[in-house]
Amino acid sequence: MRGLTGAGSGTRASQRAAITATAGFAALACVLSACGAGGTGARDEGPAHAESVAGTAASPAPSPSDDSFRRVNAVRLLTRDPKVSPAVKRVLKPCAGHEYPIDVTYGHLTGASAVDVVVNVLTCSDAVGVGSYVYREKNGSYENVFKAEESPVYAEIDRGDLTVTKQVYEKGDPVSSPSGENVITYSWSSGRFAEESSHHTDYGNAAGGSAAPSPAG
Repeated sequence: MRGLTGAGSGTRASQRAAITATAGFAALACVLSACGAGGTGARDEGPAHAESVAGTAASPAPSPSDDSFRRVNAVRLLTRDPKVSPAVKRVLKPCAGHEYPIDVTYGHLTGASAVDVVVNVLTCSDAVGVGSYVYREKNGSYENVFKAEESPVYAEIDRGDLTVTKQVYEKGDPVSSPSGENVITYSWSSGRFAEESSHHTDYGNAAGGSAAPSPAG
């Protein structure tokens, strides 16, 4: 995945900036609550998912020579998926022209021979993550096997596991400066994703923040 600027460790800095809320966060909260109805690689520093908002591709996809790889129409997957909430579907609108604010990653997460698909839905204005989903190919179609819709949220593939990052805001925090983040790691087990580990990073502690592991739930 591309890297994004932010406090804390290098690998988590990319996730924090990708889901950092800005001035539009309050309006987004309305949409998702009162107004609504649940390839691994090195990352480089850069602006918060500017490429994602501008298009539909994210991390480099597997080589086209890989027979297990088939590029998907992520917008069609989301709009036809009953597991995607109406609130997220309302956010899923073209930002400019025909470009949708989605981030799509292909990789192996579920042990299947076919490549799995991770889709993040973002806001157009500030690239805040409003929904994260994993799709697994089954009998020629794609099945939703994971979703997280508690904004701000962002999912990635990390060494064959699924990592989901959620930023934490405490009372009085500016929307651009969360107090920390929770990162949950999931692994595929017995036909579903099971939480493997989690940790909290407090941005307010010593330089770079501190990570405090928490037991898997």
